[in-house]
Amino acid sequence: MQVVNSKRNIITTFTKGNLFSKLSYVVLGLSNIKNGQVFKGLIFLALEVLYIVFMALTGRHNLYMLRTLGESTQGMTYNESLGIYEVTKGDNSMLILLAGVVTLVITGFFIALWLFSIFSGEKARQRRELGKRPNTLLEDIRSLANENVHFLFLSIPVLGLSIFTVMPLIYMILMAFTNYDSEHQPPGNLFTWVGIKNFFTLLSTGDRLSATFWPVLGWTLIWGFAATFSCYFGGMILAMIINSKGIKYKKFWRTVFVITMAIPAFISLRVVATMLGERGILNVLLQQWGFTASALPFLSNVTWARVSVIVVNFWIGVPVTMLMVSGILMNIPAELYESAKIDGAGPVLAFLKITFPYMWFVTTPYLISNLIGNFNNFNVIYFLTAGQPLTLDYFKGAGKTDLLVTWLYKLTKDSNDYNLAATIGIIIFVISATFTLISFSRSAAMKNEEGFQ
Repeated sequence: MQVVNSKRNIITTFTKGNLFSKLSYVVLGLSNIKNGQVFKGLIFLALEVLYIVFMALTGRHNLYMLRTLGESTQGMTYNESLGIYEVTKGDNSMLILLAGVVTLVITGFFIALWLFSIFSGEKARQRRELGKRPNTLLEDIRSLANENVHFLFLSIPVLGLSIFTVMPLIYMILMAFTNYDSEHQPPGNLFTWVGIKNFFTLLSTGDRLSATFWPVLGWTLIWGFAATFSCYFGGMILAMIINSKGIKYKKFWRTVFVITMAIPAFISLRVVATMLGERGILNVLLQQWGFTASALPFLSNVTWARVSVIVVNFWIGVPVTMLMVSGILMNIPAELYESAKIDGAGPVLAFLKITFPYMWFVTTPYLISNLIGNFNNFNVIYFLTAGQPLTLDYFKGAGKTDLLVTWLYKLTKDSNDYNLAATIGIIIFVISATFTLISFSRSAAMKNEEGFQ
């Protein structure tokens, strides 16, 4: 009898399996029980029964309520017998949405269990038809310490990822399609589904919200590229200077610059923010020494503030790049520079033809990930300027130095516009994911992995 291909396929398993293989699509574990794996089959069946009971008791109701996100609001009713007003509980859209997401995730786990049970039963059937004894439950458990150890090591991370990442992520994504804002706070006011209205409002022109989104997005892109490449080239130049032959005490100079990394970034940023204030030490000294007649607007003027955050980020980020580049420079074959020198190439040409191409090839993945990290660099902006200077032209507290991520934080913390924050979060993800995939796929580090080996 023809054995099903080792490549698991849900369709071929059904069409080429026997009667019990087909029935196991409905009654989990039936094929396992038929082919000698009784305990394993009973576990599959018990888990199926638990899921059915869960769906019958609460899951079905959770999915039904997910359609409307609640129908009755909390209110006050007069109790004639007591002569007082009492609170009547209503639906809570937030809890309804959460319960629906949990039900969807549990259903996803059950679908994975359903597939696993089908393939497990089919594997047992194949072994039986080949004259081999199917593994017992104890043997399957022992295999988790040997050939199937990857399942054991991956199970806990997958479970944690599902609970602490997947569910909150689904919850946030769904929230972007609701009107969960400051005017719709459950249980007093329910929020409902609004489709893609939030995206349309955010991306359209002529609305104050969109008039805030596009400038903030533009500054986010400018900040991301400026912060990334200033630190990249600054760290590269610093590393080359320290590693040059004429410099003594190289370890000392590296240590001096690395010391800044030992101080938590938020402490450095708060100290610098105080120093750059109108009454900060920098402005006080400049006025006392006669360089300026009044305080310089380091953080109160739009242009000054944006330049300031880029410069301060440069000071914080250069040591990290310097350390990474130093290690790469030490691994560039010295023979390349000797050959270039024999051919008459000077330091500049050697840098352009040897050092920089090698550096660019090796550090492209780091550069891309660092660029995406700077697009979402919350700390530098929030702890240095808090998005200021503020302007009445922007929507609900957004400032001229706010990035999309800091504006998102303000929308949740200050104005409770969770729907808009979720919408911005999705847009940030789409931009970051698209840029990352395109950049990685087209980079020389991915296309030619052996180019510099």
